[in-house]
Amino acid sequence: MRIPRIFIAHPLTAGRCVRLPEGARRHLHQVLRLRAGHRVALFDGSGRDFPGTLIEMERDELGVRLEAPGEPEPPPPLVVHLGLGITRGERMEYSLQKSVELGVSQITPLFTARTMVRLSGKRLQHRMARWREILIAACEQSGRRLLPVLHPCQSLRDWLRIPHPFPLMLDPRGEKPLSALGEPDGELTLLSGPEGGLSPEEQHQAKQARFVPVRLGPRILRAETAPLAALTLVQFLWGDLDR
Repeated sequence: MRIPRIFIAHPLTAGRCVRLPEGARRHLHQVLRLRAGHRVALFDGSGRDFPGTLIEMERDELGVRLEAPGEPEPPPPLVVHLGLGITRGERMEYSLQKSVELGVSQITPLFTARTMVRLSGKRLQHRMARWREILIAACEQSGRRLLPVLHPCQSLRDWLRIPHPFPLMLDPRGEKPLSALGEPDGELTLLSGPEGGLSPEEQHQAKQARFVPVRLGPRILRAETAPLAALTLVQFLWGDLDR
């Protein structure tokens, strides 16, 4: 049986006993049917797994007695920052989940002219918290020990004002495929639009910010598919998918 991995939102130390949060306890106990004595691994997003053993604690709670941490996750050969136009509901969650599995390092959700989701105030806070949960769950599943950075939501206009290394904009009408580009120097930025894509004005703004329009093939991909296809290609060409 594969050893379950659980994220803990505070620094971990070998030799300590860590009380599991309610959600993790319920999952291990009620879903996986694990009891005291079973093996698990905890990680805090800083790069290492801490193997340990489940123990019973007071009030029927579960804890983990931590052992020495494993080897650190090696730094990625390609650091990818994904600027992701916000899409609706499950589409956005799917893109976030699979982006983590494909090794993205940073994600910035972007408000664009064609963004159909209106988020502000508490609703935005709840949505950001939900997206962070999805990133954590994807790390638990995929074996990643370094937690990707989820930046606060920004308008596309503001995000384009920030310098970006090797900036690429996904565009089905782009003149170049990814394979025609030179190799990035360890960092790369991908810009992907929402449903309906980026507006002509936004594409012009991105080009003014030195983003290179690139195409992924002869077909027009959905908003939740395009960034994942691009991540797969860049990880194959310059990252760790073929290593």
